[in-house]
Amino acid sequence: MNDQIKPTLDEAPRLGEIGLQNFAPYLMNRIMGRYNASLRQEMAALGLTTAKMRTLAVLSVIDGLQISRLAVYAVIEPSTLSRALVALETEGLVRREADASDSRASRVAITEAGRAAFDRLWPSMAHSYAHMFAGIPEEERRAFVGTLQKMLANIRIHDF
Repeated sequence: MNDQIKPTLDEAPRLGEIGLQNFAPYLMNRIMGRYNASLRQEMAALGLTTAKMRTLAVLSVIDGLQISRLAVYAVIEPSTLSRALVALETEGLVRREADASDSRASRVAITEAGRAAFDRLWPSMAHSYAHMFAGIPEEERRAFVGTLQKMLANIRIHDF
């Protein structure tokens, strides 16, 4: 965290003073909760959970990730990811491969069946994404996403 902007406990306003509707983490959690809920029925029809969906989504863009990186990109706790990977592997949607550069690690790759499952879900994801930005001009959307990227850079603990 940037120490230059870190208020002391005495200086920091209380949550009640900020208000939930002005507290970014609360708003981000509500937005993601609604986004995930909007996909739940479609995911269930495909036999997917949120963890499985996030795994396939990340692998559809960055295939062959080490499991530790996949957990970060997919925003999934390692134990939850481990269970999701077992299920996805059993269903033939991903496969684990030995990491050529690190004998202790393995990489996860999406299979053709996994890509097809994600491709069936993508239209619903794209619709929900577009719905979130309905009525918001493109310039505002780009600025908002740029702000989120800066926020992530401020708080992330990995170099990716």
